[in-house]
Amino acid sequence: MTTFLLVPGGGCDPSSWRFVVEDLARRGHRGIAVDLPCEDGSADLNAYADAVVAAHRDDGEPPVVVAHSFGGFTGALACTRVGASALIYASAMIPRPGERPADWWTATGCADAQRTAAQAGGYDLDDETELYYNGVDAAVVAAEVPRGQSEAPAVTPWPAPELPRIPTRFVLFTDDRFFPEPFMRNVVADRLGVEPEVTPGGHMAMLSHPVELTNRILART
Repeated sequence: MTTFLLVPGGGCDPSSWRFVVEDLARRGHRGIAVDLPCEDGSADLNAYADAVVAAHRDDGEPPVVVAHSFGGFTGALACTRVGASALIYASAMIPRPGERPADWWTATGCADAQRTAAQAGGYDLDDETELYYNGVDAAVVAAEVPRGQSEAPAVTPWPAPELPRIPTRFVLFTDDRFFPEPFMRNVVADRLGVEPEVTPGGHMAMLSHPVELTNRILART
């Protein structure tokens, strides 16, 4: 059995991982969705990483950290604190030491990539359902728990001196509108230098394609 620490994206409730947690359990593994202090205006990235540590049930086996979206900053920071054996970025933001998360968007050219993809795909960037939840059943979207997101973790530099020196993978979501695939391939090549893996689904693929995402998470476990 492997323990997977599942780090949500910005303003996301841990329940967004519920289908993956259930699927991992059916396959004999433990998935722990981390509850981040996203609405706490005093909580910085160190506090977010501490939340991952607090969620970890140390059974003597090193966990795997899986980080989604803005959770990439937290997941990468938490790895050394929980003694992770591997890190999986799931359509996640990849940090650089000393870079403020708030500056990531400009540094990577994300806004331009989003506009280009929206024009080509014919969808509205201002429609959050189309942007984040494309492909997710309407009833599942309606059941999502609304959370706010403080700016506190985004305004100070990512505090680690380097990315974790552990096996690291990146999973692309092929229909992601928030982080379009061509854009993310460039970011992964630049910041990780690895070949990304792919799985179907939009930005919230854990809700639309949880089995396929679980398959990918377990592929090298």
